[in-house]
Amino acid sequence: MKAHKAVVIQEFTQQAQAYAASPLIANPDRLAALVQAVRPRLGARVLDVATGPGYVAAAFAEAGCEVVGLDLTPAPLALAEQMRQERGLSTLHFQQGDAEHLPFAAYTFEVVVSRYALHHCEEPRRVLGEMARVCQLQGTVVIQDLITSEFPARAAYQNHFEQLRDPSHTRALPLSELLALFTACGLEVEQVVTDHLTQALESWLENAHTPQEQASLVRELVEQDERQDLSGTRPFRRQEAVYFYQRIVTVIARKLAHPAQ
Repeated sequence: MKAHKAVVIQEFTQQAQAYAASPLIANPDRLAALVQAVRPRLGARVLDVATGPGYVAAAFAEAGCEVVGLDLTPAPLALAEQMRQERGLSTLHFQQGDAEHLPFAAYTFEVVVSRYALHHCEEPRRVLGEMARVCQLQGTVVIQDLITSEFPARAAYQNHFEQLRDPSHTRALPLSELLALFTACGLEVEQVVTDHLTQALESWLENAHTPQEQASLVRELVEQDERQDLSGTRPFRRQEAVYFYQRIVTVIARKLAHPAQ
């Protein structure tokens, strides 16, 4: 196993409970909006790549789809399975697997989705290419993820403090680069919706179990960003607590039969 994947497993093992409990991750309105934007047909086969605690997979199952949730790390999968059983979702199952080597044949799924995961992957093009491979022709591939500034220095500033907070973070992409990946993988972009998450700095650090030395560096970087506008995350204070914005995008694309045309 690559060293970075071992880091991902380590981080999401220790973060599993806090991540699953995060209101930003579990927010039912955001989940419903994602399913509504995709508009899967009743009975559609759906793959949720890097499913984590399984909320996206469950939302599609509750919309009448046959869903597989796949993740590299056993700990969040155990929480996802517990949630599946509590909700009685018989059309959903979970399995362990690698997003860079999806264990499915080509053209298996009508919808392939991944949320908040691509920035943890060393080879995002390979992951998206695998998602495209297992998607049916004219099927739907969806990425919802963090995005950074189009200005390289500003993007690097955000990615730096994200990596200090959580070493499994590789690089959040600027939107233009993410859209270029879709084209390179034979996927025609049909919808692009931008939004943001409002993060409370201290709980964000606590949820990742960031060691104190790194947490102090992150605080310094975010406070400097607050003063000098260095990343586009626009830190601000509310009753002395520090907050910042993580920009996110939802990209919905169709798999083309003849992408070169």
